[in-house]
Amino acid sequence: MITKKRLVIFASGNGSNAETIMRHMASRDHAQVVRIYCNVAQAGVVARAKSLHVPTLVFDRAGLVDPAVVLSQLHKDSPDLIILAGFLLKIPRCIIEAYPQHIINIHPALLPAFGGKGMYGHHVHQAVKDQMAGETGITIHWVNAAYDRGAIIFQARTQVLASDSVDEIARKVQVLEQKHFTGVIDEILSA
Repeated sequence: MITKKRLVIFASGNGSNAETIMRHMASRDHAQVVRIYCNVAQAGVVARAKSLHVPTLVFDRAGLVDPAVVLSQLHKDSPDLIILAGFLLKIPRCIIEAYPQHIINIHPALLPAFGGKGMYGHHVHQAVKDQMAGETGITIHWVNAAYDRGAIIFQARTQVLASDSVDEIARKVQVLEQKHFTGVIDEILSA
């Protein structure tokens, strides 16, 4: 019998990437999403997880940094990989130290450009537009103690036209996320 790798996903928002990962893993024999961790009780990802019968842990900022809350649940879930998919809070050192090289993040730009504190979602795409960048993309990277500074695992690029709106840039990036994220996760799990 094959032992499935155990995945947990941290998300704060709508959860489109999280849903793609949950659906992808549900159709595979090698891994499963065992829990969604979310810091926003009303986030769309909570409803998506419920519809796919994936348990959730909802917590606040204090719970994230309190080892008795999130870290304690992580130890119970025993994840092989922790995936940040639109999670907006900084992962505390206690979790990074407990799971070194086991936490990945997807960032909606080509790091190191357009990264760091406050650079998420619409803010990233607006910065790309404001700086008239000729391209953008996604970066999947290991998580360390600094925002968006962990070693890069994978990048994919897309052209940005001067005529592109911020919403059009966001759509181009989302296409890359949906196309590549699950494949990169599969590669990490098989390494």
